[in-house]
Amino acid sequence: MKNLLFAAGIICSSLLSAQSISLQEFATGFTAPVEIVNANDSRLFVVQQNGIIKILQPNGTTNSTNFINISSKVLYGGERGLLGLAFHPQYATNGYFFVFYNNTAGNLTVARYTVSSNADVADATTEKIIISIPKPFDNHNGGSIHFAPDGNLWVITGDGGSGGDPNNNAQNKNSLLGKMLRLDINSTGPYNIPAGNPFIGIDGSDEIWSYGLRNAWKFSFDLTTGKAMIADVGQGVIEEINSMPITQAGINYGWRCYEGNNTYNTGGCDPMSSMTFPVAVYDHSGGKCSITGGYVYRGAAYPALQGKYFFADYCSTQIGMLNSDNSITWTPAFTGNNFSTFGQDSQKELYVAAVTSGKIFKIQSGTLATDESILYNEGIKVYPNPASERIFVNAYNLQNMSAELMSSEGIKVLEQKVIDHENGIDISGIPAGVYYLILKNGDLKSHSQRIIIK
Repeated sequence: MKNLLFAAGIICSSLLSAQSISLQEFATGFTAPVEIVNANDSRLFVVQQNGIIKILQPNGTTNSTNFINISSKVLYGGERGLLGLAFHPQYATNGYFFVFYNNTAGNLTVARYTVSSNADVADATTEKIIISIPKPFDNHNGGSIHFAPDGNLWVITGDGGSGGDPNNNAQNKNSLLGKMLRLDINSTGPYNIPAGNPFIGIDGSDEIWSYGLRNAWKFSFDLTTGKAMIADVGQGVIEEINSMPITQAGINYGWRCYEGNNTYNTGGCDPMSSMTFPVAVYDHSGGKCSITGGYVYRGAAYPALQGKYFFADYCSTQIGMLNSDNSITWTPAFTGNNFSTFGQDSQKELYVAAVTSGKIFKIQSGTLATDESILYNEGIKVYPNPASERIFVNAYNLQNMSAELMSSEGIKVLEQKVIDHENGIDISGIPAGVYYLILKNGDLKSHSQRIIIK
């Protein structure tokens, strides 16, 4: 693993000083990487658009033997190819995993495969087609698939392609294009319709969970908040981020009637009040052109990043962060790296891949060091660490400081408005474990540090 760091300062009015993230080159040599997935173990599975999935080990080395090669089944080129991968929640016992690809006819295809007796090699002869959806044009395929806590497989499809959705597929509830689908794949047939899908027994395809999407290039679930995070690529002006509860069915995200919050083509559309608009948008200024969706950070290594949604713009080569107030902050450009996908490891640390360079980077933060028992930062000293009953803070201007204590799962367990140097922070009654202390000066984040409570 190379220790090549690309530093980028993210300047935002909500931060006390420049917060920085860095991209550490973790692995290279991939052909058009478009997905990074874990199987709840230490490995990462890298999906190549050409139909091959490779295994990336935690030390940054890539297995010489492919996990699977289905390139003979995949139509690869442009926006088409092998695009998605999801491991069954019971993968450790049943060995099932699912892929999303364009078959040789161009159809959107979801298929199930089974791992072989060798945990690093799948059995390519075990394909079971779950669903195959014809589409009229070669672009706008979607391709992101994930399992939700309900055990169902969620699939996003593009609107069918061309420009402006000429067939109005995204608004047509009887078309499976431009949709989020929810499928029960725990059945003897290809799939069943899960209870709760909104169009069962009424107008609309039973598979549909939500609709009105153009080409959602990557979605993810933030299980801490119970939300689906959907990055939908715009037509030519606006890129958008949608964030809605996983439990909310029947949402109309508005395309082709609206591009982001802007009117696009409202002929024959339902009332604006029936549609759900994005929580954040951005335009194409500064060379931006196409959003690549990612994940809300829920790892433990960088608590200052907790709760921020990471995404990127393909053309500007910038990484963006969606903050809790739905504002966006951008890094400077990582020139030469057109980011195609993000990924999580089993510890929920984040990675990002560049399709052009074939490189995978690990996202890191330069705002804190988590391994120090006493950390000095801008005159701040926190002690003792480990601690049992109280934590004390020495810092300039304590009167304006407040403290939050976050669990490693990102749950706030303590908030104290004023830090008193003499009495410290009372942590008695908080279970033993690893936590993160975040000190704030008003609304400005000033210091984060790992704390062990014993």
